[in-house]
Amino acid sequence: MRIQDVIRRPLITEKSAGQRDEGNIVAFEVHRDANKIEVRRAVEDRFGVKVVEVRVANVRGKQRRQGRFVGRRPDWKKAWVRLAEGEKAPEFFEGM
Repeated sequence: MRIQDVIRRPLITEKSAGQRDEGNIVAFEVHRDANKIEVRRAVEDRFGVKVVEVRVANVRGKQRRQGRFVGRRPDWKKAWVRLAEGEKAPEFFEGM
C-alpha cells in the first residue's frame, strides 16, 4: 500500500478537538487495511511530526433505511495518533 493512500481524512469532532487540546492526540480516518506502523509512517512523512503512539479501531457501518429498502454504510477504520511533546498539530486542525 502506498503511503499516500493510508490517511483518508482527518476526523474533526468535539471529542477529537478536546483530545487535541488536552493530550496532543489527532484522529484520522485511515485505509481499512492499514496497520499501526503504516499509519505512523504516513503521519510522520506527510505532516513532518514525531509520533509517540498510534491506536486504531474498526468502525462498523450503520444500517440505513429508505422506506422499505434497507442498505448499509461501509465499514471503516479510525486511528488516534499521539504526537510527541512540543509537536504542533497539522494546520487543518487549527481552524477549530
